[in-house]
Amino acid sequence: MTAKPKPLFLGIDTGGTYTDAVLWSEQGGPKGKVLAKAKALTTRHDLAVGISGAVDAVLEKSATDPAAIKLVSMSTTLATNALVEGQGGRVALIMIGFTEADLARDGLKTALGTDPVVFCQGGHDVHGNAARLDLAGLEAALPELGASVSGFAVCAYFATRNPAHELAARDLIREKTGLPVTASHELSAKLGGPRRALTTLLNARLISMIDRLVAATEGFLEARKIAAPLMVVRGDGALVSAAFARQRPIETILSGPAASLVGARHMTGLDNAMVSDIGGTTTDVAVLDGGRPRLDPEGATVGGFRTMVEAVAMRTFGLGGDSEVALEDGALNPKILLGPRRLVPLALTGMMHGVAVTSELERQLRAPNPGRMDGRFALRTGVPDRLAAGLTAPEAKLYDQIGTVPLAVDRLLASNAQNATLNRLVSRGLVHISGFTPSDAAHVLGKQANWDAATARLGAELFARKRDGRGQNIAASPEVISERVLVTLTRWSAEYILETAFAEDGLDGAATVAHALVQRAVDAHPGIARLSVALDRPVIGLGASAPLHYAGLAELVGNECVVPEDTDVANALGAVVGQVRVSAEARVSQPKEGLFRLASGQTVRDFTDEAKAIAAAEADVRAIVAERAKDAGTDNAEIEVATEFRVSTVEAQRMFIEAHVVAVASGRPRIAV
Repeated sequence: MTAKPKPLFLGIDTGGTYTDAVLWSEQGGPKGKVLAKAKALTTRHDLAVGISGAVDAVLEKSATDPAAIKLVSMSTTLATNALVEGQGGRVALIMIGFTEADLARDGLKTALGTDPVVFCQGGHDVHGNAARLDLAGLEAALPELGASVSGFAVCAYFATRNPAHELAARDLIREKTGLPVTASHELSAKLGGPRRALTTLLNARLISMIDRLVAATEGFLEARKIAAPLMVVRGDGALVSAAFARQRPIETILSGPAASLVGARHMTGLDNAMVSDIGGTTTDVAVLDGGRPRLDPEGATVGGFRTMVEAVAMRTFGLGGDSEVALEDGALNPKILLGPRRLVPLALTGMMHGVAVTSELERQLRAPNPGRMDGRFALRTGVPDRLAAGLTAPEAKLYDQIGTVPLAVDRLLASNAQNATLNRLVSRGLVHISGFTPSDAAHVLGKQANWDAATARLGAELFARKRDGRGQNIAASPEVISERVLVTLTRWSAEYILETAFAEDGLDGAATVAHALVQRAVDAHPGIARLSVALDRPVIGLGASAPLHYAGLAELVGNECVVPEDTDVANALGAVVGQVRVSAEARVSQPKEGLFRLASGQTVRDFTDEAKAIAAAEADVRAIVAERAKDAGTDNAEIEVATEFRVSTVEAQRMFIEAHVVAVASGRPRIAV
């Protein structure tokens, strides 16, 4: 009897520069088998173009019938990149029961920037008792806000103990504007209002971005007649359904890096390792312990903001192949600086736009002196016009001058003040800047050849003409400056890996120590004190450019660097070998003696018996997590429930304070039959 063929799985990773696709089968041994893999440029103006380019190539290479694919799973770095680069839609933050002073906590005011905020009376106390709710000010502001923002974030005081006021505000906003609304209790059950508000604000900013990604993927799958469930990798490495991710896009921050950890473990079989994943925009470093990624108990930190999102304990650095290359200001011998902003590499811009780019670079080279804006171009990202809502008059005027064809920045800007305006358009995700990057340096040296090397060389020549503190050119040739850029990238990579290791060990000043050790390791004059450092585990290097940038890494970190065969699609592979995992929480408190208050989901109930309250809490979270598991994409979830009590003893008598009940459901995602 012929064995039934095992289903095929399609993994997709949409990164800042490339979209990867991999076709994987469970057949072929314990690790399964990669049947085909491919890359295509991520097309931010229409994500479906990049997705179709990568997936169509995979289908063609493998000669696979699309109908044979039974599960599609995707990871993405778009949310992570957006937070690192300070991008996202303009949203309104609604604070219920808070004061303006609360904005100063947990980086909330910095994250809010110039986006509007509305304060309303209301909220609850720690036991869920309500204050008077007044949404009149919100209702009055909604007509203007509805026309100038892309969504709303609502956070009420102690909403995790009673979400009633958040629900009232959410329903009012939806009724009056029809725009997406994120309520804080939907994202986290933890206390700490300002940080919960921050998490909610970032979630609201990301909704349109992740919605466009999911819609583009679903549209492509339908066009190719791939009738399979679509899953998305969450920041803790678990899989959830696309519909689930659409409502909670903040949980996809570190999605790509989390998928890469799953892929790294799958490809190498290493249980203990440092994993460093270098992409176009960021380098993500994490630790594998016992075959599992360490999770951050305090919540993921991305772009300098500490969120309440449970995710891998990943440190994300603005360092990648497409990082902005700049010079240290005011130094006699200025150092090369990289990132954190991503630029569109000149080699890529030249490949796509040809003479419109090269003619401007040649014009700048003919000038007797270097200009501050040499080698820089601006072009629209191609996002929908509605995402440009709320621009100031200077921003709108400058935005109107920028089109889809690259425009030399030295022609665009009439004054230095306009540079700040341009940077604000970039931070809104409306405009790309193209300029010299490590990817261009690799093209100049013949170590990368997928874009236009001639344009990259012109950009390197312009950068080499920049002046040091003595007024001399910083490099003698495009090759010299390009080599310096690549050496700097490898060196910074080593520093970030060591910094992560030191931080995981609980050492203070991790960044300073890491910098000093790498400095001594590469310095020709190490000094009187001999310093050396060695990791206790190997580094797994991931990313398409890892073989290039990590070639000299081992001597800097004191252990081997393993670069797997399929390192270029580690994220896409990790996306299809993971599991669904969701959780639900409930709390039982005692507002007064003999009264036990249960807060679970969106309900609050009172009991006069502790045991009955705990039993109800456990039943509630079990039912809630079972439903979430189905929504997240699995039909065969295993559920575990744990209860943690806070009690005190007074005169030998046990006094109940609070109980925290958590249910976790996990299982493989459902596949098409």
